[in-house]
Amino acid sequence: MTATGALLPAHPLRQSLEEGVRALGLTLTASQMDLLLDYLALIQKWNKVYNLTAVRDPAEMLTHHLLDSLAAVPPLRQQTGGRALKLLDVGAGAGLPGVVIAICCPDIQVTCVDTVAKKAAFIAQVGLALKLPNLRGLHARVESLSDGFDVVCSRAFASLADFTKWSRSALKLADAEGASAPGIWMALKGKLPTDEMAALPVDLDVFHVEQLRIPGLDADRCIVWMRLKA
Repeated sequence: MTATGALLPAHPLRQSLEEGVRALGLTLTASQMDLLLDYLALIQKWNKVYNLTAVRDPAEMLTHHLLDSLAAVPPLRQQTGGRALKLLDVGAGAGLPGVVIAICCPDIQVTCVDTVAKKAAFIAQVGLALKLPNLRGLHARVESLSDGFDVVCSRAFASLADFTKWSRSALKLADAEGASAPGIWMALKGKLPTDEMAALPVDLDVFHVEQLRIPGLDADRCIVWMRLKA
């Protein structure tokens, strides 16, 4: 509201975001919706400098990036029982889906790793600008990590074989007493990657494939869930 008492104009994409969130069955606070739109604005602002995404139109960014990433939140909660956990987003780029998960799930500690320093720096700046204490941007090769993450995820990063090979050392292992669950991989894909799944090593198990429907996006999307065989 302005000093004269007049209402400020609503964000032009807010209604589309609200409709998309409802269609995905998510319940977000007004503050979380604001943060998502602020994040979108930061991508737009810094895209020319950091080369974060080839998508330039704000409405397309909403469907192709925000809603596409938001669609992963309900399956993530279902597969992990809604518990607090550590998640690694590999080859995060602009922070998709890592930043979106950090906004929607404050109890999840999200690390977004990228080999491009300016992209990791952008994610760190997003964490500061949006006051997200559960978000970290990390400039590193994923092969160098061994932090024991509960979920290791990627979106349009690499083949399933390469993704799991490079990030294997970052995955949490079950402890000897079985008190904690071992980590799992969450790969966001387009069409069902049948050939990639067939090329996985024998000690990996694809335990679930989830088809996604993205509001406003006429394209195939799925999540391939994987884990090490016991």
